[in-house]
Amino acid sequence: MIHTDGKAADSKQCADPVIIENGDFVALIDGDVCKLLWIARFLAAGCPNTSALTLPLVSDLLSQARQLEELLDAYGARNNRKWSRFRSLTATIKLFAEVVYELLHIYRALNFYRLLPIEHDFKSATRQAIERTHEVLQTASNLILAEATRLGLTPPADEHWSRLYAESVPAARLPHDRPARKIKHVAETVIYLATAYLNAASEGEILTLPRAEESENYATSLPDSISEDNLRYVKVRFHCLQSLYDTYVLGTETERTDSELPMLRGHISLIFHLLEVATYLIHYYERHLNIHTGDATLRRKPVVNSETLLNLLINYSIIFASIYLAHGQCLCYTLLKRYAEIGKIEVPAPSYRGFHVRPSTLIARIVRHYGSDVVMELDGQSFDASSPMAIFRANEKINAQKRRWLAAEIGRLLTPTRELSHSDIKTTIRDVIIKLIERGKLIIYKQPLDISNEFDKQATLLETVANEMAKLQATGQLDIKTEFSITFSGDKRVLSDLELLAKSGYGEDHFGNNITLPKELAYLQR
Repeated sequence: MIHTDGKAADSKQCADPVIIENGDFVALIDGDVCKLLWIARFLAAGCPNTSALTLPLVSDLLSQARQLEELLDAYGARNNRKWSRFRSLTATIKLFAEVVYELLHIYRALNFYRLLPIEHDFKSATRQAIERTHEVLQTASNLILAEATRLGLTPPADEHWSRLYAESVPAARLPHDRPARKIKHVAETVIYLATAYLNAASEGEILTLPRAEESENYATSLPDSISEDNLRYVKVRFHCLQSLYDTYVLGTETERTDSELPMLRGHISLIFHLLEVATYLIHYYERHLNIHTGDATLRRKPVVNSETLLNLLINYSIIFASIYLAHGQCLCYTLLKRYAEIGKIEVPAPSYRGFHVRPSTLIARIVRHYGSDVVMELDGQSFDASSPMAIFRANEKINAQKRRWLAAEIGRLLTPTRELSHSDIKTTIRDVIIKLIERGKLIIYKQPLDISNEFDKQATLLETVANEMAKLQATGQLDIKTEFSITFSGDKRVLSDLELLAKSGYGEDHFGNNITLPKELAYLQR
């Protein structure tokens, strides 16, 4: 028995926990465990197929398992040799009750979600996932009943509880006759929502994996990126999107007049619930089945084997979340084109070697961050601002203009003269470079310059000097300072960040050194 007596007992408990005898513990929790054991008996014997697996039943099972797990943890059952397996089986029932609850929700909600069509039979796949999870619950129920008998616990004989689990599945909905909500700036919220969806999609690399059914051994081929931490992060992102939609878009006039907005809500919600299932499954795998991190209590005699669980994780949760994520991205691009406010800005071209790798990449990342179409224009030619390679090609235009300008400047600086030796030509090239530097027209990146020792005898002096300076420019030894303006056209939100990037030197100084970007562009560092 446990004896406590005022402050003395409290003091002793802090220093050395009081130990409860096993018989006393059995008597103490017998009343708390009876209903969970009855539901387990019902699942093991009286619930032979998934038609009897109702939301009231699963909800009650989840509640009872959660309460019992907390009670067992409070008494330290996890670290007790006699009770650790019973506690692990309780945790297993709780987790798979969570999974089947989500799966039942998805299955019922499919009748009301507005989703883009996909090639696969998702409803059938969800039904199969429910059946697999039902089998796991049945196995866990048989095991916990056997464990309860070993520990001296007995499920109650009352049969009347089964009536509590009858369920009427809604086949229709009440009329949608409330007046539309009037919320300002709904269009801005739609833009923000679609952008946030695309950003969440770009960060959720775990959902862009190759099709996983090709794998024969999931336990050895599971990518490191599929972890509870990563899945939970992406899941929370989509939960936030769902909340944002329900707060600012749901029930508004804008939603009622745009049929694609409820479709976006459907994709967000479905992906969230699929990721919820995935998070539960990967948690169970990491906690109980993984040979490196799992608790040996269940790994030696598992309720469900690794391959079955990982198959459900990858081939159901991850794959279908990935498919609907991709369809939702297409939907977001359509919404952004419809709701975005279009504008135009003019900014200077990068001062250091034009649109080389760094500025081209940063521009494209900004455009992709927002998911809107933006066009860059230079000298009458248009470039796709979401493509680094397309932007990089703009350098051809810039360099051609620089060469034309350089030839004209050299022509003004040179005077007719006698035939020159190689040494004289080198001196002339240096003189031209010095004069252009004095006028602020050149930037030197390397000293001394590697000027050639041999020149084309057939070329004129102007051609020789221009060709040599073009070579020095191409090899990054110097650059020509000219002012080129470029124009960006598209979504004003994107243009605002592009303008800020241009004011920040496109992330580099005049010598190509990396500089810190403003905090508003911090997402570029991810």
